[in-house]
Amino acid sequence: MLMQKLPRLSGKELIKIISKLGFKTIRQRGSHVFMAKETDKEKITTVVPLHNEIDRGTLLEIIRQIKLTKEQFLELVDNQ
Repeated sequence: MLMQKLPRLSGKELIKIISKLGFKTIRQRGSHVFMAKETDKEKITTVVPLHNEIDRGTLLEIIRQIKLTKEQFLELVDNQ
């Protein structure tokens, strides 16, 4: 199976995608948006930079923080 490459996303596009998972914006400091989601077990938080293009490493780290696999994330992106 071919590994699909991560898409080039802006901060606003990423916020729209993870909002569908139940993440809410808590606050913004400069160009960084702090987002959180409450689950039964824990509170998951992440910070999304409002850049025109999010760096691949940053995107991977955000995907890890929101507890998704790369494949689950790519599926979300494809279904938007």
